[in-house]
Amino acid sequence: MDIPAAGERAPAPVIAVFVLAVAVLSALTVVSAGNLGSPSGPRLAFDIGVALVSSAAVVLLARREPPVRVAVALAALAAFAPSATPAATAGTLRIARTRPLPTAAAVAAFGAGAHALRYASRPVEGLPFGWWLVLAVAAHAALLGWGAYARSRADLLASLRERARRAEAEQELRVGEARSAERTRIAREMHDVLAHRLSLVATTAGAIEFRPDASPERIAAAAGVLRANAHAALEDLREVIGVLRAGPDDGRPQPTTADLPRLVEEVRAAGVEVDFHDDLDGDPGGSLGRTVYRVIQEGLTNARKHAAGQPVRVRLTGADDIVVEVVNPTGAGAGTPGSGTGLIGLAERVELAGGRLEHGVADGRFRLVATLPRAVRP
Repeated sequence: MDIPAAGERAPAPVIAVFVLAVAVLSALTVVSAGNLGSPSGPRLAFDIGVALVSSAAVVLLARREPPVRVAVALAALAAFAPSATPAATAGTLRIARTRPLPTAAAVAAFGAGAHALRYASRPVEGLPFGWWLVLAVAAHAALLGWGAYARSRADLLASLRERARRAEAEQELRVGEARSAERTRIAREMHDVLAHRLSLVATTAGAIEFRPDASPERIAAAAGVLRANAHAALEDLREVIGVLRAGPDDGRPQPTTADLPRLVEEVRAAGVEVDFHDDLDGDPGGSLGRTVYRVIQEGLTNARKHAAGQPVRVRLTGADDIVVEVVNPTGAGAGTPGSGTGLIGLAERVELAGGRLEHGVADGRFRLVATLPRAVRP
């Protein structure tokens, strides 16, 4: 009967069936020994007592770590009474399943020797000692091999279960990291898309606030700019939220350098003077064109936030390397709060495109320069 390997706890029904099986085999051995001419009386009583003791000792073999001394004691009893052979066999098998191979081999060798020794007092009629020794050694070698195989199989299954558990844990970790990266990407996209629109709204609202004496026509025009940009901000927000429902390549149109004139006109409509020159040799398109658009959009947004009312100069040049330059004088901001992460996210976007981003204040002017290769260098 197959009993648990090392580290496993056998259920009570399994132990009960195992003990019962050994007891039945021991009883059959006693009966068989009597039928073969073994004397009755004291020797028969001894065999019955050994059968009872060895059957009871089998319970100890069902422990998580079965005692080696119990298996050795059962093998020693088998040297004097054949009724201990079933329990001794179970002990050898159990040790082979739960103990290292050297220990199990020693127990198996001791058991084979004990059974060989029994031939001197209990010879089997018609079976020479040589064949009896061969059978004893072969039987214990088979028990050793069976137990070692069961042990290695149990270790392999345990290793596979541990690997599966680790794989599930790593998969959960990767899913968490993917979710975090996606949330970060969406947050950056929301900043790029909405900061431009909302800064236009803030700039126009500030102009109305500080010029209450403006003509009704100018106030109406400013209100129209407010309404248009608020509506556009809502549309942009819907597109960004759509990222949560679709993948990054869901077919939604993305802005490129071809949309820069419209962007500049929106900023000029909000009352900002923009000097824009586009000397690019062709539209790069794709992710590179989108990066160029985002750099200029972020530069115009920062100019309105931190230098309200000041003119902005935008230059777009380059054949091999695209150079984007946004320059504006430093001045009083428009009161629009900034997160301080726009330039950080923009720098990462430029680095992903294989370029570099530089920014700083010199001679009273803030200068934002991005250099982008048309082809990513190795």
